[in-house]
Amino acid sequence: MSTTIRTALLAALAVVVVILLSATFIVEQRQQALVLRFGAVRKVANTPGLYFKVPLVENVLYLDRRVLDLDLPAQEVIASDQKRLVVDAFARYRILDPLLFFQTVNSIVGANNRLGSIVSSTVRSVLGDATFANVVRTDREALMRQIKERVNVAARGIGVEIVDVRLRRVDLPEQNSQAVFQRMQTERQREATDLRAQGNQQAQGIRARADRDVTGIVAEATRRADELRGAGEAEKNRVLAEAFGRDQDFFGFYRSMQAYEAGMKPGDTRMVLSPNSEFFRYFKRPSGRPGEDNGAGAAPPANAAAGTPDAAPRP
Repeated sequence: MSTTIRTALLAALAVVVVILLSATFIVEQRQQALVLRFGAVRKVANTPGLYFKVPLVENVLYLDRRVLDLDLPAQEVIASDQKRLVVDAFARYRILDPLLFFQTVNSIVGANNRLGSIVSSTVRSVLGDATFANVVRTDREALMRQIKERVNVAARGIGVEIVDVRLRRVDLPEQNSQAVFQRMQTERQREATDLRAQGNQQAQGIRARADRDVTGIVAEATRRADELRGAGEAEKNRVLAEAFGRDQDFFGFYRSMQAYEAGMKPGDTRMVLSPNSEFFRYFKRPSGRPGEDNGAGAAPPANAAAGTPDAAPRP
């Protein structure tokens, strides 16, 4: 086989391969496709697999089977109680009818524009019939379900299904938010003041009861201490009286020694007493009894010590 023939066969094979490749297309699991012939839909491919088309005459438009996002700009809504609300919503949808979708909106961008206007008008309509408290607190979930149902009725006309509609944020306008915040702050401060006043009142009552209990306890303890001190003093006096009765001389000596120790402490103690004072009787008389000497012999008579004439010798 000559080189020219071989080259021609390879070229023909390449052309056949190119024609076969351009005549087939693959639809993946997350896709669905429309086969268009000169702009008109000839076939809808809803299931994954390998499909054929006429090369150079038909082309394929792929559409997403997954859930698509639709983010809406924040808008201002007036509730039924004339409260202004700033609402930020979003939606999730999927394409159910590719043919109707292509005939009505043609593309994802067109679908987002159409659905955006539908969702915005429905949000204004539903929230306009509700009060501020219903939107913010009590009926928010029910209102979102109602919005979803109404949007779905209109969305099926363009071949899509609304999976979910959510209110991301529902707030008052900035100027209203500041006024509400200040009012709430004032109410909380008033409640805090009332709670502090009640706490101070209870604290004063508790403190008064505690002071009264302390006074009673101290009085009872003082009375008990006085009783114990009186009983101790009585016992002390009894013991001292018993000791005095057993040995009066020793008792007197012991008490005098205690008095000497307490009265003649070293330091700045000053005592002015007569040498003949009974306080010093044990220095002169060991027994402390009057009429006894200190053991050094009796003192000479006064007239002898003075050398009176009666004591002079006779011639």
